[in-house]
Amino acid sequence: MMSTRAADTSVKHSVVVEAPIERAFKVFTEQFGSFKPAEHNLLAVPIAETVFEPRVGGYIYDRGVDGSECRWARVLAYEPPHRVLLSWDISPQWRPEPDPNKTSEWEVRFIAATAERTRVEIEHRNLERHGEGWEGVRDGVGGDQGWPLYLRRYAELMARRDR
Repeated sequence: MMSTRAADTSVKHSVVVEAPIERAFKVFTEQFGSFKPAEHNLLAVPIAETVFEPRVGGYIYDRGVDGSECRWARVLAYEPPHRVLLSWDISPQWRPEPDPNKTSEWEVRFIAATAERTRVEIEHRNLERHGEGWEGVRDGVGGDQGWPLYLRRYAELMARRDR
């Protein structure tokens, strides 16, 4: 696992998985809820499922056990098996942000290192768009419980699938 701060307003993290690029992309997008931590929840109830709609204009949203939903990301680009670009519709107060002008974006790139190994890179950028308190968003997504946790859990899921 590797992480770097690209600039004050962006964060980059990456991981290498032992899988062809197509499979790495498919697992990331189709099983996002399998590695997203359940405690990362903006709903008032526990999450029943996390849905990743695989198309431009789709959303990532959490559905609560009571049927309530929280849409917290919009799919801005969907280019299998190389790239997805999403908005981050969560405010510095860790609540849904309805104003798209106050959202950042995160890009996930899949780069074939070999036929059976893929580098997965996340760059979360334009964090300053969140306005006052944006540094807390940067520190949250860049810290141990942010993208590094997601990528670690994703890599563990990929490793289990190999067995």
